[in-house]
Amino acid sequence: MKIKYEAQNDVSAAAVRSATGKSWDEWFALLDKFGGPAKGRREMNVFLYDKHKVDAWWTATIVVEYERARKVVEKDGSPKGYNICVTKAIKAKPQQVFDAFTKPAELAKWFGAGTKVDLKEGGSFSNPDGNRGQFKKINPGKALRFTWEGNRHAPVELVEVKLQPSGAKCSLLLTHDRIQNREVADGMRAAWGAAFDTLKAQLEGTK
Repeated sequence: MKIKYEAQNDVSAAAVRSATGKSWDEWFALLDKFGGPAKGRREMNVFLYDKHKVDAWWTATIVVEYERARKVVEKDGSPKGYNICVTKAIKAKPQQVFDAFTKPAELAKWFGAGTKVDLKEGGSFSNPDGNRGQFKKINPGKALRFTWEGNRHAPVELVEVKLQPSGAKCSLLLTHDRIQNREVADGMRAAWGAAFDTLKAQLEGTK
């Protein structure tokens, strides 16, 4: 899976002021006055989006960078960071989609040629593109959880895939959490989206 690490928007001081009308420091001061990290991420996002009419992309960016500036970290000592969500409806059974994630021959068609998979909890996967990780949870036909590793990635990143039947289709939901910078988050969202387009065409083309 080819990944282009590039933010959707410039996040420089000039860019945030141009896009949102305030500087980083001004937004951070407003969030302090609102109640800060104690309010929780959801309430801070609602505050920016609803009350201050900040675009959703910038809302998420401001909150994540605010938490970083205020040194808000999880139990492992790293910030919560960015999380992304990618969905796709595919005309296939959940087990077919699960197999496309876990069988090397099927996975290679959309994830990357030469992909290797050791399908067991604690087992690993990798491909020549540098995509790799370790399986943490395997629920055949229903769910997968695995780490995501690489030179541009933090060791705390975790990916979860959930599959649900929806009539003649399978609802595929992927969440990728604990991404530590905007460029990686936006790059992964685009890469997963493109990969799922290929996966959808692969599975629906065989029916």
